[in-house]
Amino acid sequence: MSKYSSELKSQIVSEYLAGNSTAELSNNYHISKKCINKWVQLFRMNGSQALKRRRHKRVFTQDFKLNVINYYQTHEESLAEVGAKFDLLPTQVSYWVNIFQRDGIEALKPHQKGRPPKVNKKHNPKHIRHLAERNELDRLKEELAKKNQELHEAKLELEITKKSLALFGPSKHASKHK
Repeated sequence: MSKYSSELKSQIVSEYLAGNSTAELSNNYHISKKCINKWVQLFRMNGSQALKRRRHKRVFTQDFKLNVINYYQTHEESLAEVGAKFDLLPTQVSYWVNIFQRDGIEALKPHQKGRPPKVNKKHNPKHIRHLAERNELDRLKEELAKKNQELHEAKLELEITKKSLALFGPSKHASKHK
């Protein structure tokens, strides 16, 4: 996919908001309608800042990833809508949800890249104390994330039960026990 300047994106979005259709803009600029619609959605969700190119790779914290996953699970929005809200690609949200469900909170931690340093930190008392505090915090975060997941699944089960009762009515066995 070719890159477009932020000025061109802003110009196309402003023309769309002025009343031009995506078909007209697509023919005039030789850009797909899908791409134009994506720019308009990004502009509406995050303003003109979302149309600018990023110069550096972004690094996301574990807390941010958990917030995105929690938002996706508790709100009935698509991956594209959640991605637009948090200025992410929908595939990134999907990837985080999948690795969280498969491997838990540990998989969401940012991983250090490159070769490990030669300095041995294992015997440093400050480092040992810091690791103990982090482990407790990580354990509590993981426990909270699991509880949120269980709550979400319980809510879904309850909704399914309510809908099945509304569709099919109470079972024959339920009336015998009364």
